Amino acid sequence: MTTNAAAVRAVSAAGKSAAERFGVMEMPSLDFTADVARETEHLYERVSHHIPRIEWPVYAPYIAAINRLKKERGAVILAHNYQTPDIFHCVADIVGDSLQLAREATKVDAEIIVQCGVHFMAETSKLLNLDKTVLIPDMKAGCSLAESITGADVRLLRETYPGVPIVTYVNTSAEVKAESDICCTSANAVEVVESFGVDRVLCIPDEFLAQNVAAQTKVKVLTWKGHCEVHERFTAEELTAYREADPSIQIIAHPECPPEVVAVSDFAGSTSGMIDYVRKNRPPKVLLVTECSMASNIETEAPGVEFIKPCNLCPHMKRITLPKILESLVFMREEIHVDPAVAERARLAVERMVNLRN
Repeated sequence: MTTNAAAVRAVSAAGKSAAERFGVMEMPSLDFTADVARETEHLYERVSHHIPRIEWPVYAPYIAAINRLKKERGAVILAHNYQTPDIFHCVADIVGDSLQLAREATKVDAEIIVQCGVHFMAETSKLLNLDKTVLIPDMKAGCSLAESITGADVRLLRETYPGVPIVTYVNTSAEVKAESDICCTSANAVEVVESFGVDRVLCIPDEFLAQNVAAQTKVKVLTWKGHCEVHERFTAEELTAYREADPSIQIIAHPECPPEVVAVSDFAGSTSGMIDYVRKNRPPKVLLVTECSMASNIETEAPGVEFIKPCNLCPHMKRITLPKILESLVFMREEIHVDPAVAERARLAVERMVNLRN
């Protein structure tokens, strides 16, 4: 196996922590001063629908400190669509779904990437930037899907289905990606499954995503019984009840939902696909069948659209907060490390996905 220059640099730096390489700073003042008020007023306009004015003096000092410190550090903040509006609109440099963030992670010039999402997302950023420092504000921000399968499970699947390509959802650990042929996200899963030109493909670990992909392709899709703890809770019955109460509602579902939920929806797509649908169609009233914060984030960009929120929150995403982001930048923690041997193989699976259309 050939090791590239980035991997060599990453290995050579592995003996030193990020705090040793970049130094630890003092925690900045968190007073709501006149300067802080001026620095953040334009940002408050983006979140005024969600944060009462009386609460802004609590948020603003953190936002001002984070935005100053990331410039001093030469850091970039990546935030998933499920982050809260204060993070999404006020401190993030790049926002998007898993595929967008994976692609953008390959383009950033910053030496430090702060991943405001869950652990597998931070690992993915690290895989694509082996010579950069990747931080996650809370190492315990996990994922039920990522925890549903291991590298050993994938090896067993390969023995059970010899010759069948293994498409692994990006919501997995680096160890699982390393055992796979290619990764996918909810945005490109059908394209990835069909890219092999074969009649059978394993699509793991999200059972519902795989079933929804199978409904859109002639390829036989073999599944694994993993689920997202947010999306699996939605039911067709509750969505039907919403529609019966108000027939004007447009229902937009994420493909991690059960197939019967997707079947009663007007549109199903990745978080980026859902956002694009709202922007283009501007339905008067919409119900987003996904993590609750995304509706709050789109609301700012879609004036006139009323969002009905069946509010299922991801407890892992909500571990990322402004105070933790600030501490991450001050103390350079928590740093993501991936075993170089695992990283090299996992990176290939991610790069095949990212470069599929290139």
